[in-house]
Amino acid sequence: MAENWTTLRVLEWTTGRFAQAGFDSARLEAQVLLAHALACDRVALYMLYDKPLGEEELALYRGLIRRRLAGEPVAYLTGTQEFWSLPFTVDRRVLIPRHDSETMIEVVGDHTAADAALRIADICTGSGVLAITSLAERAKASAVATDNSEDALAVARHNAATHAVLDRLELRQGDMLAALADGERFDVIVSNPPYIPTGDIDNLSAEVRHEPRVALDGGSDGLTFVRALVDGAHAHLSPGGLLAIEHGFDQDDAVRGLMDATDRYEPAQTRADLAGQPRITWTRRRAD
Repeated sequence: MAENWTTLRVLEWTTGRFAQAGFDSARLEAQVLLAHALACDRVALYMLYDKPLGEEELALYRGLIRRRLAGEPVAYLTGTQEFWSLPFTVDRRVLIPRHDSETMIEVVGDHTAADAALRIADICTGSGVLAITSLAERAKASAVATDNSEDALAVARHNAATHAVLDRLELRQGDMLAALADGERFDVIVSNPPYIPTGDIDNLSAEVRHEPRVALDGGSDGLTFVRALVDGAHAHLSPGGLLAIEHGFDQDDAVRGLMDATDRYEPAQTRADLAGQPRITWTRRRAD
């Protein structure tokens, strides 16, 4: 970029370059990254269209552009991702929360009372969005969030503090349900486990391949962790307790089959995400 690049000129150039690279939201991404470089919000860019960028601002923005063109996700470049209208800190230690996962919050909201003193377990919590959003929606609820990764739990702890729910959230490092105590019961167990088949990971987009492989790899058929959840969750659910699992768009039949193959749960149901793809399958533990 040459001297005297104004905000508008920089945005137009970047939008064109991102469009050439095949980015679906080229202008939006250009705006988000420039707003980050200028430490302002996107609305402020419209008031700064004629402002020439300084050398430091240009250098920072150039670096962001290079990293984005190399496939690094925007959320990692800015360090934040919105989920359920709340900002969450994210980096390479955790999977980037998708808006598809907001369907989980809808399922829990539809099948629990907002004013109940629920005990919630979030298995494979990552950045903590499911547990933290659930607590933000329910002042009387408490939660346990588990993850194998100490780094992921550090991100979740930061997010919980940001949203003032850390006093109602216990973070535990451990292998999924093994981090729960024997006989410990919950009203709700939610999970967004790794569910990408191992053989499919190398064919994913460059963006997704920047994310932690351990948070993606669901075993040979993508269902290794789902099976473990279905097999073990009943021991930690109160009678009538809700089990809800996120999965791939083509895995709903298999997940319902796993749940329905045992007499411990009520018939499973699936909720589609905003794009109309099967996304969350849920059931309840049968009463004893």
